Amino acid sequence: MSLSNVVVVGASAAGLTAAETLRREGYAGRLTMVDAEPHPPYDRPPLSKQWLRGDWERERLALRPADALAGLDAEWRLGARAERLDLTARRVRLVGGDALEFDGLVVATGVRPRRLPFGADLDGVHVLRTVEDADALRADLLSGGRVVVVGAGFLGSEAAAVARELGCEVSVVDPLSAPMVRQLGARIGARVARLHRERGVDVRCETGVSGFSDREGRVTGVVLSDGEVLATDAVLVAIGAEPVVDWLRDSGLALDDGVVCDEYCRAAPGVVAAGDVASWPHPALGRVRLEHRMNATEQGMAAARTLLGQREPFAPVPYFWSDQFDVRIQMYGRPIGADFTVVEGDADDGPFAAVQHDEAGRLTAVAAWNMPRQARTLRQQLVEQLRDHPPLVRTP
Repeated sequence: MSLSNVVVVGASAAGLTAAETLRREGYAGRLTMVDAEPHPPYDRPPLSKQWLRGDWERERLALRPADALAGLDAEWRLGARAERLDLTARRVRLVGGDALEFDGLVVATGVRPRRLPFGADLDGVHVLRTVEDADALRADLLSGGRVVVVGAGFLGSEAAAVARELGCEVSVVDPLSAPMVRQLGARIGARVARLHRERGVDVRCETGVSGFSDREGRVTGVVLSDGEVLATDAVLVAIGAEPVVDWLRDSGLALDDGVVCDEYCRAAPGVVAAGDVASWPHPALGRVRLEHRMNATEQGMAAARTLLGQREPFAPVPYFWSDQFDVRIQMYGRPIGADFTVVEGDADDGPFAAVQHDEAGRLTAVAAWNMPRQARTLRQQLVEQLRDHPPLVRTP
């Protein structure tokens, strides 16, 4: 298929990388970048770490310098939200009425934070996805008061660590048995809980949240499922995210926990998806949708190549990392719910590396705690395993 007019909806890591790949591989036609945020592309993982702590200046968040963005020779429609996709007319309609025609489309609209069914309109109740979200949360953290983090996944755990480092009194509440237990299993999750408790964080696992208390529209407490109220000056709700697909309703694209793609990231003729919003059949792991920074970059490249007519299944080894206090946790692969087996170090004290196997003894995931070299070595074993012998258990 010959392309002359490509529209990229979503100009963060996946969309930007797709645009760069198109240009690098010879696409010389019209290129339009659309994003609901008013800023040039910036990196999101530092928002819960370096940016929230105040370690970075604004320019360090930028995914690319201004001259690199100019070199894309693209029309930038920042602060413009896609409202509807008309596949038949090959047109993206924006809020406000503008319409962008295309013969190639990259869907990279990412995710939005999930919210609790109460309290979203209260002052002091935060989510964390955009730089504005991080700025608002940081303003509350700098007061050094009390903070409750609802959700102990990697985002909530990272933000809780930063809040504690900034001098706040921090509580973390989660209905599961340990922080990051879905990703890391019970034993490593318990180590994360201990890390936080040793630094002064009040970790409340197997505990739900039923409401907030407030005074004149400002949150003052978090009501737990057992009736206890944790007094607080601010709340971060970090309970996961959902794909941004509202604008694709009635478009004809298949939607099921994201944009449903084939193994080449293709959602329809001339339409590809990449990043957090894309769901595709990994040849070794089954159908997946990954909210990982590295996946956004890799899938942006793969989706662009598909749009240009190349046909290679997208089969990355999933990877994420999390920085909490003085610990870096790294994960390769796709956890399946089983616990990890330590192969070097001690999971209860000091650095360690661990692996996970399926029912047939096949390697499915690698985890490391302050052991980056060992993590890379084990990753290579995982790459070979997934290439030659896909796991028996394919989904978590």
